Amino acid sequence: MRAGAAAIRAAIIDLDGTMLDTVPDFEAALNGMRADLGLKPITQATIKPLVGKGSEKLVRDALLLDWDAARVDAAFDDALAGYQRHYLAINGDRATLFDGVLEGLAAMKAQGLRLACVTNKPVAFTTPLLVQKGLAPWFELVYGGDSFMKKKPDPMPLLAVCSAFDLAPISVVAIGDSSNDAEAARAAGCYVLTVPYGYNHGRPIQEINSDGIVSSLLEAAQLIAEHNRTST
Repeated sequence: MRAGAAAIRAAIIDLDGTMLDTVPDFEAALNGMRADLGLKPITQATIKPLVGKGSEKLVRDALLLDWDAARVDAAFDDALAGYQRHYLAINGDRATLFDGVLEGLAAMKAQGLRLACVTNKPVAFTTPLLVQKGLAPWFELVYGGDSFMKKKPDPMPLLAVCSAFDLAPISVVAIGDSSNDAEAARAAGCYVLTVPYGYNHGRPIQEINSDGIVSSLLEAAQLIAEHNRTST
């Protein structure tokens, strides 16, 4: 975030690992699916590095822990349907807000920023989860991993937000917990801030090429305000 650069007018915020700790929900849904297939349960520590690249990859990776690729391919459609059924039954029941999320969203809104939520979670899971956790009213736009032909790390969803808001990407910041968010933002031409408490596929957040690591969404809001005080 550079002094003298364009002011930031909008923020695109990730969901899993950025606003909500959803690994306990993933644990329940994946283990429900695995039980249906005669597999033993797996732990949150095993699941956490698998999160972030969409439901299809999550299910596939959870099965590859036990089966070879050919067997996973043969069972995949039934496994995915089972996972979705289990997830919808418990969606949000175990998920918790990270510290500073509501305060950060309020601070961003107070600055006049427009807000969008872009996640790789399917929309059918995302929308009720945002409502349940009191996050829905903050966002003008919500896009899931199945909203477009491509999901993060492709820039397509972020560019769709920029277009809908009629803003140049340089006036938009993406905030997330993983390389998916950073790569999508860089490709779109947006700024990107990362939080250190999320998932990032089991990799250190310091490996990500971002414009800064922030401890919370509230700190992100403060950094955006500081940037805008010196912007053109």
